[in-house]
Amino acid sequence: MGKAVEIGVISDTHGRLRPEAVRALEGCELVLHAGDVCGPHVVEELASLVAPCFAVRGNCDDDPRLPEVLLRVEAGVRVLVHHGHLPVDEAAQAPAVVITGHTHVPLIEQRDGVLRLNPGSAGPRRFRLPVTLARLTLGDGEPRARIIDLPVA
Repeated sequence: MGKAVEIGVISDTHGRLRPEAVRALEGCELVLHAGDVCGPHVVEELASLVAPCFAVRGNCDDDPRLPEVLLRVEAGVRVLVHHGHLPVDEAAQAPAVVITGHTHVPLIEQRDGVLRLNPGSAGPRRFRLPVTLARLTLGDGEPRARIIDLPVA
């Protein structure tokens, strides 16, 4: 087995990068943002404070530099990232992991041999939903993810 890679997964920051999120992502080698970034400063700050950060465009983003779909191969694992608000032919990318955002509802599920991960929302609280992000571990067996509740008021 290869060396494990720890990836931070965040979504729906809506222009707000919480210090609790930065602390929860410490030690990650990479950060993937699943859209609704709402300001380039979020990606730039994550890249400077935590690790290289790659983001996709969500329905609230207007930055043309953000792709709608991102495929990365990390530790030999195909990871597909999209916001989840538009149809994407995921099967054509043959991912082992699919990361989406949009719903603000954290989710980890294994379906049809694919680990599906929605880190929830790390931005402003919406309704009674939790404020969360996730960490994804690759390269030492099956991909694993865990949701992290951020201790915010």
